Amino acid sequence: MKMISPSLLSADFGNLQRDIEMLNASECDWLHVDVMDGLFVPNISFGQPVIKYIKKHARKPLDVHLMIEDPGRYVQSFKEAGADILTIHYEACRHHDRVLHAIHDAGMQGGVVLNPSSPVSLLEDVIQLCDVVLLMSVNPGFGGQKFIENTYSKVRQLRELCSRKNPQCLIEVDGGVNLQNAPLLFEAGADVLVAGNAVFKSDDPVSTIRELRSKN
Repeated sequence: MKMISPSLLSADFGNLQRDIEMLNASECDWLHVDVMDGLFVPNISFGQPVIKYIKKHARKPLDVHLMIEDPGRYVQSFKEAGADILTIHYEACRHHDRVLHAIHDAGMQGGVVLNPSSPVSLLEDVIQLCDVVLLMSVNPGFGGQKFIENTYSKVRQLRELCSRKNPQCLIEVDGGVNLQNAPLLFEAGADVLVAGNAVFKSDDPVSTIRELRSKN
């Protein structure tokens, strides 16, 4: 079954509980939470206090994407805030093995994120520790960017690597996902699609989520 993880970065922060309850009632699988520190990426989003609030109202797993420097410092605090899945950027972490073990020891699923310019081959020695790998299909830090077409090739490369070394690892794609490219991403081998504007700027987000899931 293919999965959809709507990005709360595109939600209405003035009506966040309303949007979370809408997602609870939808066919989405996870809630995607983007954490930005203003260092690894230019923007600042939100941190543990907001995630605690989201967790209080969410009935779906929280898919927390850390776009922050030295993410290993915060593993336990994000667990306590309510993260169920915690992904760290390969480019922002020196000790991937250590941090992924810490994520698992804290009782979360864990994985690595690759920027558009980072090759899949970087994951050769860490893929076996990943429950999920998130491929960025835009440059991280801003919503509403155009989808990078090379992502299809990276998904196929990652699917081959997972098949060899960790068949259970999920492939997630984040950035510019919409109703047009979703079927092509699923066909290439993606398991989970993060959708922000495609969902929250839709006239009928619940219907859009259902349609995205049907594209596989």
